[in-house]
Amino acid sequence: MSHDAFRQPVSSPVARLTAWLRRRLGRAVTTAYLAAVALPGPGLWLRHTRTVPLPTGHLPVSVPAALLSLVLFSAGLQVPLRDLGRLLRRPLALLAGLALHLIAPLLVIPAVAIALHTSPDTDGGSGLVTAMILIVAMPVAAGATVWTGKGNADQPVMVGLVLASTLLSPFTIPLTMTALSPLLGGDYAASLHQAAHTFGPGFALTSVLLPCGAGILCRMLLPARSSRPVLHATPMAALWGSLLLTYVNASGALGSFFRQPRPLLLAAALTVATVVCALSFTLGHLAARLLRLEPSTGSSLTLACGMNNSSASAVLITTTLPDKPYLLLPVLAYGLLQKLAAGRIVRERPGHVREPVHGAAAA
Repeated sequence: MSHDAFRQPVSSPVARLTAWLRRRLGRAVTTAYLAAVALPGPGLWLRHTRTVPLPTGHLPVSVPAALLSLVLFSAGLQVPLRDLGRLLRRPLALLAGLALHLIAPLLVIPAVAIALHTSPDTDGGSGLVTAMILIVAMPVAAGATVWTGKGNADQPVMVGLVLASTLLSPFTIPLTMTALSPLLGGDYAASLHQAAHTFGPGFALTSVLLPCGAGILCRMLLPARSSRPVLHATPMAALWGSLLLTYVNASGALGSFFRQPRPLLLAAALTVATVVCALSFTLGHLAARLLRLEPSTGSSLTLACGMNNSSASAVLITTTLPDKPYLLLPVLAYGLLQKLAAGRIVRERPGHVREPVHGAAAA
């Protein structure tokens, strides 16, 4: 997909500001974190579900879920469908990447849970493990396709892995959560088990699969001339939506943290997120070498193993565990770490690294 295909017109102030933010996405995300620390009130207010009065009743509206849907719709809208045909000539990489993405949590999380069980934490690290389970159960992050720029990784394989893991998410999310819930103790095991059966399939279908699928369908059905304004406006709205979602999620985690500082919790969250992220990427790298994949295809498999939709897991935590906002700390840390790791992986290969250009990068 060409970088210029979605370059926004710079005639309006909003478009110029959006283009400026794209070139400084890292700083913009950092600003969202700082805003959550300095002014968490609006973000905390937006985290709670609101009701919109209708003639026939009331409609519950969740701002985080709506923002996530916007980001995923934009990601689906920008899928280069013409490149997916190449996957029919190389199904090994797609199948191996999908299998590894599903198996990796079953290898990584038990090892981390066993290590945390010996920690002095009163719950044996169950809170941190719960957050990690809710991350690794998610499909491959749509933003992973951003890092598969020209000459750095196999874009069709990466897109195929994102779509395949998203299509299977209504089944894989509850299965992964159910399989790993016995590792938890106390209320966390019961909460995760209930979330897996009550919220898992419905959340994956309505908040992950349907928005992405709607974007793909819109791309397929809209004529080229009619789709051009949509292709221009939607990624711009998704970028702002992803930054707002980052602020809302950070407000839930950092707002409560700074009201009652817990330095040990912050250190533990960073440590656990780093370990899980490092193990996931390492597992993908080793599997790519064992399969003797081409370097570009191996990079895509590595990214698929390590990059999960952290925005979706943050929304799921907000929905299912609203009384435990501190679980967002490791989620925020993982979301940042996986982007840093992805940047290092693509820099290890020669060629141009394409910068994130749309809101899906925040996912």
